[in-house]
Amino acid sequence: MPKLIDVTELILRDAHQSLMATRMAMEDMVPACEDIDKAGYWSVECWGGATFDSCIRFLNEDPWERLRTFRKLLPNSRLQMLLRGQNLLGYRHYEDGVVDRFVENAAENGMDVFRVFDALNDVRNVRRSIKAVKRAGKHAQGTICYTVSPLHTITGYVELAEQLVELGCQSICLKDMAALLKPQPAYDIVKAIKQACGEETRVHVHVHSTTGVTLVSLMKAIEAGADCVDTAISSLSLGPGHNPTESLVEMLEGTGYETKLDKACLNRIKLHFAKIRPRYAQFLSNITGVETDIFDSQIPGGMISNMESQLKQQGAGDKLTEVLLEVPRVRKDAGYPPLVTPSSQIVGTQAVFNVMMGRYKVLTGEFADLMLGYYGTCLGTRNQQIVDLAAKQSKKDPINGRPADLLKPEWEELRSQALALKGCDGSDEDVLTYAMFPQVAEKFFVARHEGPKNLGKDPAKAAPAPAAAPANGGKKPDSNSGPVLVPITYEVKVDGKAHKVTVAPA
Repeated sequence: MPKLIDVTELILRDAHQSLMATRMAMEDMVPACEDIDKAGYWSVECWGGATFDSCIRFLNEDPWERLRTFRKLLPNSRLQMLLRGQNLLGYRHYEDGVVDRFVENAAENGMDVFRVFDALNDVRNVRRSIKAVKRAGKHAQGTICYTVSPLHTITGYVELAEQLVELGCQSICLKDMAALLKPQPAYDIVKAIKQACGEETRVHVHVHSTTGVTLVSLMKAIEAGADCVDTAISSLSLGPGHNPTESLVEMLEGTGYETKLDKACLNRIKLHFAKIRPRYAQFLSNITGVETDIFDSQIPGGMISNMESQLKQQGAGDKLTEVLLEVPRVRKDAGYPPLVTPSSQIVGTQAVFNVMMGRYKVLTGEFADLMLGYYGTCLGTRNQQIVDLAAKQSKKDPINGRPADLLKPEWEELRSQALALKGCDGSDEDVLTYAMFPQVAEKFFVARHEGPKNLGKDPAKAAPAPAAAPANGGKKPDSNSGPVLVPITYEVKVDGKAHKVTVAPA
């Protein structure tokens, strides 16, 4: 009898986040939910990642209501979300009490599976959220962010898996956000985790498709014992997105493995999103083929197009190659962090600054925090000269402890600030929305009564790109730490000469 391989469908979250900037409106997902619910997936990823931000920033949609709607429309499915550990769904560390409340409310509103990760693979930054998921009686999936460097080894990934199992995770996810996971490492890592943690330990594998090799990687991971793999329905797949669900089903035929997904349901899901996709043409990634250069730069596909756009706006479109060469050097100086939100944006933006201004003539506030340990610990040793520069610029000392340990309880203050805003309904959900994105939430609360916007119906109705914010010393509207969320114009002086640099979201 063929071995059953479980599948997590990404169409309701990461698929449209990766291909169309997370702009898909809820009303365009609702008609497919009945077939998604009946198709036979192990789980359906539908929340977390950038969806929370996009809902309130662009779509005038309450993300909590989106979750409740999915819960009603997918009664037979495990709902899954991506949670950034101590960052939750924002871009800074939150105090433990806020982490507890967020997880509790997400669980109460219908979330079943919490895929918890930290951008630096610092287990200290996921411990509290995993504990909160367990306390809520939900499935805690500990996540390993896959990357390649002279320091990242199979042994190191296995040790991470063992630590996550010790924290009580019911499954382990090997998360390849930049399509770097080649077939043989996929086999070797999954096999080693199974041997070290026990065959009963569930291993899930998440890959993107940008480099063109990762469907083979999924096959090798399955042969090594992976229990579940992530895919996206074919009409919203490939490019910087994911491998097609239907291709996985067909690939396994005759191999001794099967998914038991309902092909008729898959076909109807495919046809629905094939009709929806063209309406979001203005948001679609312009990476439609294969980008093997990512094996060298390790930049997630969506970041490359954003970097190119940034440089062209500055009349420096010919500098892209230099930036792509600079990214690995910046990453080495930072101790080889994996490049995933928010570390990918932090390293990428600093690389742009280095090329435009001269190496480390200007440090972004986020990169300084990364160098000083305020995001956590990286596997490698940080360049001490850059650490000293960061300390001098930010007037802060480096730290070695868990960043959240420096935070004071903040729930009551967040609550009082949120309740003072027009349109806030006083619920914990609204307070948490405010906590994630204070300035965006303030505008959303006021406009919420107008109802959701669909940016895909008519290109003429699509929201224009946000205007560049005034120069502000590198600080963003929502916090003093995190990646760039809206285009920001920096005014800097190098050797007495004034420069303007606009950094766009990644």
